[in-house]
Amino acid sequence: MFNDKPVTLRTLDVGADKQLPYMPISEENPCLGWRGIRITLDQPEIFLIQVRAMLRANAATGNLNILLPMVTSLDEVDEARRLIERAGREVEEMIGYEIPKPRIGIMLEVPSMVFMLPHLAKRVDFISVGTNDLTQYILAVDRNNTRVANIYDSLHPAMLRALAMIAREAEIHGIDLRLCGEMAGDPMCVAILIGLGYRHLSMNGRSVARVKYLLRRIDFAEAENLAQRSLEAQLATEVRHQVAAFMERRGMGGLIRGGL
Repeated sequence: MFNDKPVTLRTLDVGADKQLPYMPISEENPCLGWRGIRITLDQPEIFLIQVRAMLRANAATGNLNILLPMVTSLDEVDEARRLIERAGREVEEMIGYEIPKPRIGIMLEVPSMVFMLPHLAKRVDFISVGTNDLTQYILAVDRNNTRVANIYDSLHPAMLRALAMIAREAEIHGIDLRLCGEMAGDPMCVAILIGLGYRHLSMNGRSVARVKYLLRRIDFAEAENLAQRSLEAQLATEVRHQVAAFMERRGMGGLIRGGL
């Protein structure tokens, strides 16, 4: 089904708001706790089982991208790569022939990694910006806490400037750049993302039609101009008013009025 298309599989990503009934994790502050790659590097056999299955499935197609979630440091990337190489050797011994090497990338959702992009370029094949967690960590807001949920806003100027920095560094260092999370499917955000340089957006199926509709009605120069003006804003409300005016002028206000 996907023989001629790249397939991206994320390694086990549990903890905080992602819970498994057979692997309960109870912590006082789960958003800053044991989750994502931290769990699988602490329990490498879980990681190896999953990666071996990925590599066996990839043996005949060679189109696998492995995505590592919740990466905080280069050490974690290096250790994960060592385990992936080990899993590859084990699969080759099991099936008796050489298998294709997967492309390896990380979810960029922890602010520390924004500043490590020059060094990541030597270690990964791609990055996927996880906008949900990156927003909550930049703003120090638990997005599942109703008391502070009103502070969570992916169009906060600090978040937009972080996204601009990521796109700029990725271009300088030749890193394949992608973006996922709620921003990718939100018409209020898409034009800005395109203007910042993001070309690969991962979203749920319900958002695809309206995002395609939007993209067919704007050009890159317009999006770049909007993004630049948004980067100069001091408040998220300013950004939203700029986007609303941009969309209304192009007859697409209906896509975003419910989110104003």
